[in-house]
Amino acid sequence: MKDANISKSILSVSSPGTHLVPGHDELARNVTREANEFAADLKKRLPEQFGFWASLPLPDIEGSLAELAYALDELNADGVVVMTNAHGVYLGNATLDPVFAELNKRNARVFIHPTSPCIGDGKTTQAASPLALYPGPIIEFFFDTARAVSKLFLSGAIQSLTSTTFIVSHAGGAFTPLIDRLVEFALLVRNPDLTAESIRATIKKQFYFDLAGTPFPGQIYGLLRYVDASRLVYGSDYPFTPDSSVTKLGEEMNLELPQVFPDEEDRKKVLRENAETLLK
Repeated sequence: MKDANISKSILSVSSPGTHLVPGHDELARNVTREANEFAADLKKRLPEQFGFWASLPLPDIEGSLAELAYALDELNADGVVVMTNAHGVYLGNATLDPVFAELNKRNARVFIHPTSPCIGDGKTTQAASPLALYPGPIIEFFFDTARAVSKLFLSGAIQSLTSTTFIVSHAGGAFTPLIDRLVEFALLVRNPDLTAESIRATIKKQFYFDLAGTPFPGQIYGLLRYVDASRLVYGSDYPFTPDSSVTKLGEEMNLELPQVFPDEEDRKKVLRENAETLLK
């Protein structure tokens, strides 16, 4: 953190999440609880340096409801982290509605991080790896983000989650280039309320996007068709992105930001102020 000039980090468990074996809910509950209590202890001891998104043992609904209550009420979590799919159950799937209804009731912050694509029902799964020779984070993670966020909109789930704030990693992955196509084909999935205007309004009101990975020099411009500087926050992807790469990507961002945002006030928002606003 010192080397990258990071004053405060929000910790979370990345892919594959904490539900590791399909159907083994008890194991998932134990792993999730241990991870959340570890992060909570770190935040308690160093509150100026650390916060955390609590993990949930999705697709275990009962376990997730119990864990989110414990994490938000007892552990002082800043929000929750969810993977784009939980053993093939993608965000927006109706089976997850009880969990998201409770999160919405609590005005929760929900951080969405991609994981490997999967075909399954939460109990039995089949990996979907058409380009198996290449690590998932290079290509597949971006497309799984697109699948998950698109399903939130296409399923209509997002319309009942108006009090939930979402943070999407990697500048939205491959989601934003698909928005116009989603609108064009919305009638085919029986969602006539899905319009370019409604998607834009929802994104501007309820979504933040972190800048982990490689949003510079090109990807960022596609995202800026839908949001301005006020909806962007820094992200490191550490430790899967090693120390040296975090530093290198940070230096690249510092070089590119003035070109993307000539106004210094916008750069301050991206680097610090937006995160402070989000966490209030």
